[in-house]
Amino acid sequence: MLQLVTALSVTQLLLLITGIYIFYVTISAILDPLRSVPGPFLARFTRLWYLFAIYKGNFELRDIEIHRLYGAIWRVAPGEYSIDDIGAAKTIYGHGKGYVKAPWYWAFMTPGPGTASLFADQDPHRHAINRRKISSLYSMTSLVGYEPAVNNCIELLTSRFCEIADAGKLFDFQHYLQCYAFDVIGEITFGKRFGFLDLGEDKEGGFGYIANWTLQQITAKKQEAKGPNVSEKETTPDFIARLLRVQEEDPEKITNSDLFMMCTMNIVAGSDTTAISLSSLFYHLMRYPQAYKKLQDEIDTAARKGRISNPITFKEAQDLPYLQAVIKEALRKHPAVGLPMQRVVPNASPITVAGHTIPPGSSVGINAWVAHQNTSVFGPDASEFRPERWLEYEEQGRNGEIEKYFLSFGMGSRTCIGKNVSLLEMSKVVPQMLRTFEFVIDESAEERVDGTGKVVGLESYSRWFVKQKGFMGRVRRR
Repeated sequence: MLQLVTALSVTQLLLLITGIYIFYVTISAILDPLRSVPGPFLARFTRLWYLFAIYKGNFELRDIEIHRLYGAIWRVAPGEYSIDDIGAAKTIYGHGKGYVKAPWYWAFMTPGPGTASLFADQDPHRHAINRRKISSLYSMTSLVGYEPAVNNCIELLTSRFCEIADAGKLFDFQHYLQCYAFDVIGEITFGKRFGFLDLGEDKEGGFGYIANWTLQQITAKKQEAKGPNVSEKETTPDFIARLLRVQEEDPEKITNSDLFMMCTMNIVAGSDTTAISLSSLFYHLMRYPQAYKKLQDEIDTAARKGRISNPITFKEAQDLPYLQAVIKEALRKHPAVGLPMQRVVPNASPITVAGHTIPPGSSVGINAWVAHQNTSVFGPDASEFRPERWLEYEEQGRNGEIEKYFLSFGMGSRTCIGKNVSLLEMSKVVPQMLRTFEFVIDESAEERVDGTGKVVGLESYSRWFVKQKGFMGRVRRR
């Protein structure tokens, strides 16, 4: 009998707590000064709608669809909003505006006291200090030192594609681009590849493997630095060697925690984003044959006139205007990240969007997928892959204006620090592949279609990164 009474008491207590919670969220929704902001009904009361929408793996498309329905702002959760407004972008992501990263970025923080992920850190002062520690390693002048590492991996990728071409095999294009991106960032960071291109497969994978491998490489590099012929090894241009030299000069400036955080950040962020961007580029070239031929002609002409080397240098690649336009358009059409980049509205600077003044403490963000489909910025053909638009913007002197809403690498003080490294990898590998091979997408490739049956891109899966799948193709030697 006592057990029954106890059970009833617990049940009643749970019902009471549930009732109080429902009453609280209902009253909060009714009294919300922004209750007129549109959005899905459940999103007015709970974050569960947003959680489920992300779980389904295609939130970037849902975000575009809802903005087309509701306009510049809609509610994704209580106190959280998705924005599509170029003026708001300047405020939300502008330098010194006080909009810090939203609390959910803590999911990306490294464990342990005193450590802070450069990507996820909400403290702008600490972020600025940590960014300054390594910013020179990502500068345009530093890229020259990384080119041999990229060349090595391009040579290996070429060998793998030659084998596939000779065998006449069908292959997963995205997989090999991922192997390339991993091996490049491994060699740039540690002077040592993961070996995925050597094997033609990723046998390990996973963050646990990356973390352990990173610790092993840091330990090995430290021991190497203490060994014989140190003066010769100090010229090694890899990322960790440069960091260790800074640590030796000032141990407090670069701690062991800094070493681990910076190296894992390099690998995790640098590999996936570059592989996704390259997959977008090659996919769209295959689906838009005129663009493919135009780029190939530009590369062939430059090679014939002796304007590019073999392998091409980064500087030479920057002087190929259509190549650079193709890279930008691939980044625009398929940004690596598929969620809004949320920021907290500060007390000092509330923001007004579409007539709605958003109060301090709210979370606001712009999704690059949404921004890049904005027809008032990118034109009525924003849904199409058309690299020529970037050449037109340049002729019109509008590049600076347009790039204020080009969010593939983020914006403002939190722009991706590895942006130049990713552009280096892309600018070098694309010409080398197109001058050597012909690529054709296979009918078995998994593609998205819209309501009219039109193919709109590769099938992808997104929880944060929008990673393509089923990118099947064939390759032959030219």
